[in-house]
Amino acid sequence: MYGFYRVAAAVPKIKVADVAFNTSNIIEMINEANSNNTAAICFPELSITGYTCADLFFQQTLIEAAECALFEIANKTKNLNIIIIVGTPLYNKNKLYNCAVVIHQGNILGVTPKSFLPNYKEFYEQRWFSVADFNGEIELQNQKYPFGTDLLFCINRKFKFAIEICEDLWHIIPPSSQHSIAGATMIFNPSASNEVVGKADYRKGLILNQSARCMGGYIYASAGCDESTTDLVYGGHSIISENGVLISENERFSRQANILYGDIDCEKLYSLRISENSFKYTKNCEYREIKIDEINILEDIERFIDAHPFVPSAFDSRDKRSEEVFNIQTAGLAKRFEHTGAKKAVIGISGGLDSTLALLVVLKTFKLIGKSTKDILTVTMPGFGTTGRTYNNAVSLCKKMDCDLREIDIKKSCLNHFDDIGHNKDILDVTYENVQARMRTQILMNMANKEQGLVIGTGDLSEIALGWSTYNGDHMSMYAVNSSVPKTLIRYIIQWYAEKEILLKDTLLDIIDTPVSPELLPTDSKGEIAQKTESILGPYELHDFFLYHTVKYGAKPEKIKYLAKYAFGEKYTNDYINKIFTIFIKRFFSQQFKRSCIPDGPKVGSISLSPRGDWRMPSDASSNIW
Repeated sequence: MYGFYRVAAAVPKIKVADVAFNTSNIIEMINEANSNNTAAICFPELSITGYTCADLFFQQTLIEAAECALFEIANKTKNLNIIIIVGTPLYNKNKLYNCAVVIHQGNILGVTPKSFLPNYKEFYEQRWFSVADFNGEIELQNQKYPFGTDLLFCINRKFKFAIEICEDLWHIIPPSSQHSIAGATMIFNPSASNEVVGKADYRKGLILNQSARCMGGYIYASAGCDESTTDLVYGGHSIISENGVLISENERFSRQANILYGDIDCEKLYSLRISENSFKYTKNCEYREIKIDEINILEDIERFIDAHPFVPSAFDSRDKRSEEVFNIQTAGLAKRFEHTGAKKAVIGISGGLDSTLALLVVLKTFKLIGKSTKDILTVTMPGFGTTGRTYNNAVSLCKKMDCDLREIDIKKSCLNHFDDIGHNKDILDVTYENVQARMRTQILMNMANKEQGLVIGTGDLSEIALGWSTYNGDHMSMYAVNSSVPKTLIRYIIQWYAEKEILLKDTLLDIIDTPVSPELLPTDSKGEIAQKTESILGPYELHDFFLYHTVKYGAKPEKIKYLAKYAFGEKYTNDYINKIFTIFIKRFFSQQFKRSCIPDGPKVGSISLSPRGDWRMPSDASSNIW
């Protein structure tokens, strides 16, 4: 469903060297996972025998019992669509290998041996096993099966997986790196990693980092507490990661069998590899592809989908993100002032979110480069829709910052311009609105020329995506500090700043609570904002959600709408999400001409719509298939 597949990491109850007991428990867990629409389940390293058999691995009785167990597992799961990855020791060409075996619908599809055998400190694997030293076949019960580290198991072009085993991940160049280059979007790792203080965090970091480096899913299942405790303890650590993000993790040291589930978005991973990686510059090795049909398909996903993908959900992460974005903005503006030698910053202040953040950035920048706040020329330009609330907040903010505050009422100039172009002032159409926006920009540009200053742009990423600006009006500036900061994040950055600056706190908090509006239409009978942007366009949180999944992942419309409904729950109906998505797509395509000539501005996050950087799109492309 929409490219999602459920995978599982299982830690079964075992008895060391009791193959029958272990096999029975493995089969029971396979059935349980299959009933949960799981596409693939991974068991720990050597889970059929137990990892800690030591010199019992030299016993033919144990190895032959393990081989028979594979066929028992295959036979008893032949009517299931789940893919099974199970660990076992196997003979091949007079050598014993530590292997992972892939089973599906009663068939053994392939066997991957372990590439790197630890033989240091508490590990002695080279005493019993041989390293993976050839790619070919293995004979099991008079039948031959693919054997080697070059096996790629293919469900479709977006869901392909390969296997590495425990220590393989810890090697300087893990086999999963090459597997991913060959096309594997998921890596399964049957493991047996013992527990010592601090190792779990290191292990988790390895898994997350490797999944990020490979832009893939990583499913890690480690041996549990039932392994021998002669010298070591095993905690049964299981982790499922997707492109560096932790999808799920179990609690270690459980005395019970447990299955960890995770829903991996293979479609997203496939898209990312096309658009955001260097895979195209790598040389593929030859892999043998093994086709798999009829796997379990999800009916609905069970994972966290962030309704606000631009905003970290944790408060500490949110503050850290706000500070980092703010520092990038100020660093970009500082460089621009140093390069141009401009004497002043010229900025229009409306009392809204965007101009407030831009002003805060200018204030910090001037502190960095040693300029006086009196060189910040702030201009408030009341128009036909300006309310007392926004006006007072704008004036208060500028005075508290000790900026050079100028007030220029634009109503008279706009009325004169209506006369010049023959426009009836009582017709409140787009001309009525845009005359005001362009008048303000004209004032700022001319004042900048007069004062040898730079006009600081205030428009944000969300507005740029929707084209919610007046062409050659507020669309234009000399440096746009908010150009890649989405509306949903701006509130949090201002909130973060407010908590740091007590003098500005009350004003900033009221600005945060003010409805978003360009204030280009007359106020209502109570003098309040009549033109509320989100009443016209729809909620910015939806538009930012659509933007994120459209641009970053190239997701299809039906998938984006499904994810939005899943993320926002009952907050929005399907019909409403469909309606707002239609607005988003129509505007995103039709307003590209504005993005094709936007001013310079710093990229702060993973998405930017600059025509010189992240987003190159024809201004006249059709949106019909979306």
